Amino acid sequence: MLISSLNSASFADTLILIVAADTANLQATKQQGDVVRIYDQTTDQTLGFNIFHVSQYLPDLTGNGQVFLTEDQVTKLNQLLTDNGFAGELAADLSPKFVIGYVKSLVAHPDSDHLSVTEVEVDHGQTLQIVCGAPNVAQGQKVVVAKVGAMMPNGQIIWPGALRGVSSDGMISSARELAVPNAPQKRGILVMPADIPAGTPFDLEKAAQVVAAQNAAE
Repeated sequence: MLISSLNSASFADTLILIVAADTANLQATKQQGDVVRIYDQTTDQTLGFNIFHVSQYLPDLTGNGQVFLTEDQVTKLNQLLTDNGFAGELAADLSPKFVIGYVKSLVAHPDSDHLSVTEVEVDHGQTLQIVCGAPNVAQGQKVVVAKVGAMMPNGQIIWPGALRGVSSDGMISSARELAVPNAPQKRGILVMPADIPAGTPFDLEKAAQVVAAQNAAE
């Protein structure tokens, strides 16, 4: 897994790389040149890297929030790591993290009166089990799925997890969580048009049009 982000307001010219979820053990850091390795102090597992002055190494890298690195950019970063005495362990991840999903099935959570356990088809024919607490989720919908490895606009990272003992690999998202312009503030997932194929990468402009139409109809 490789989650990459830029936040120019808080960390100028710094690329933040996450390769594993935080662990319960103490974390430690080691800096060599413009590279800081963050790792589990007990197991020595790498959790991530901070790359300072990243524009010197990836001058074409732009964006704010989660950014997606090309294979060439990852190769250059691995060279930077090895040049500074670290293992070049980064692997490119080119799969979309926000996609249209099709809710194939939905059943009540066995230990909750407000959660549902869904089976959602996403890209490449993959089906994910996702626990959802939205009151408007229903079988047959097209929804927006934040897959494992997605970084939400508020900085939250989606990891594999469990809700009340049921595993959940992703999140069915609301317009507000996706930072869609003029998103309603009430609880409820964003339901997308039925004719969008499952696995289609999420399009913020299209979502804004859907939200505008839904707001006008209310």
